[in-house]
Amino acid sequence: MSSSLKRKATGSGASSPEVKKPKANGNIASFFGAVPKPAQAAAAGSSASAAAAPTTKFDKDKWVSSLTPEQRTLLKLEIDTMHESWLGLLKDDVTTKEFLDLKKFLDRETAAGKKWFPPKEDVYSWSRHTPFNDVKVVIVGQDPYHNVNQAHGMAFSVRPPTPAPPSLRNMYIALAKDYPSFERPAKSAGLLTPWADRGVLMLNTCLTVRAHEANSHSNRGWERLTQRVIDLVAQRRPRGVVFMAWGTPAGKRSVHPSPLSASRGFFDCGHFRKANDWLTARYGAAEGEIDWALVPGNSTLSVPKTEAEAEAESETIKPEKKAATGKENVEVDGEIGSDDEAALEEAIEAAEAEATKP
Repeated sequence: MSSSLKRKATGSGASSPEVKKPKANGNIASFFGAVPKPAQAAAAGSSASAAAAPTTKFDKDKWVSSLTPEQRTLLKLEIDTMHESWLGLLKDDVTTKEFLDLKKFLDRETAAGKKWFPPKEDVYSWSRHTPFNDVKVVIVGQDPYHNVNQAHGMAFSVRPPTPAPPSLRNMYIALAKDYPSFERPAKSAGLLTPWADRGVLMLNTCLTVRAHEANSHSNRGWERLTQRVIDLVAQRRPRGVVFMAWGTPAGKRSVHPSPLSASRGFFDCGHFRKANDWLTARYGAAEGEIDWALVPGNSTLSVPKTEAEAEAESETIKPEKKAATGKENVEVDGEIGSDDEAALEEAIEAAEAEATKP
């Protein structure tokens, strides 16, 4: 079983009307569809949240017993693999007709022999590695990677030994500019679970995709659920959260790390350090600062880890031992594709060269 089942809290959707995304205005919170009260300004083209609403403890067993037999069957994946901190908040959302139709659609895809990603047990890995009360940073992606041995339930992250796709490699360039101590993982690895375990929620707006067909599961219902996740974080995390606003929808506020747009300013955006500056001011250095390092023994923290902390964390960064069975995806302005990998490799090499010019 993959390491994405580290925090276990396994299924599956007819067509629904297209889910419209909220339009952005001058407030980044509006871009994410949330209305914090009171709004708190955050860094990195981002927004922070409001006072937490009082909540009662979620009784999972009682909730499951209240479901109809059909609901229990359709929601088996959510019941078995979604972290309880998220399931308790999303319990009413997953029982809507729209979401149950999505699960019926996924069941039909499976019955028809259509492979889809990520593996079922990893669809909600983001929830297990980053429980609701741990969220400090949110990075929003679009579609899961659609080739074998890539998507595992976290935006931008890929399983080893699959190399980091171009957008993630550009994120490494930006990180190295923010933190000269940052070391790129060996062999350009792209597993980001250490970030997730430190409070970085990496959420795709669509949580599944048909193999080798980008955006094939969009507008089926995932977008409404993930919008709800974003709204909950923005509204209920009492001490504030940083949102990384990247890509075309946030184009007036930020830039995306994809090869064809990163050179427009992403390398020098300073988002990773700005996020930490804001979090440190709000939470304090010991609790708030995100360690962006991905290599055992490496750290970007201003206050170094103790020897015991470093040793414990190195255990969580050990790569999964899986064979590579698919080609690396590439991204063009946030969308996954594989039509012209050679051209995009040239593009990222040129971008890297440009970024390292004095």
